[in-house]
Amino acid sequence: MPRPTVAQLAYGSCTVILSTLAMLLLSGTSSGVGIAVVAVIALVLGLLVALTVPSAGPRRPVAEERPAAPETESVRATVPAPPREPVRERAAS
Repeated sequence: MPRPTVAQLAYGSCTVILSTLAMLLLSGTSSGVGIAVVAVIALVLGLLVALTVPSAGPRRPVAEERPAAPETESVRATVPAPPREPVRERAAS
């Protein structure tokens, strides 16, 4: 059995929390049995939402289209060496 994805967990959890709050506020129930019924319905609804979220299938590598590079000859740039300066000696003091 595959593990649920992050999206499935997030959507299912948000559905449970928001639907529980909405049903409790709309029904105005304060009894323990009513709260338990609302909680069970919210859990079932969250499970249904989590299962209907499309899961990530196996990823197929996308073929990259590379532009055809024109065949070029290798060109070697030659830079002349900088002129050498004469060595200056220190005068004896």
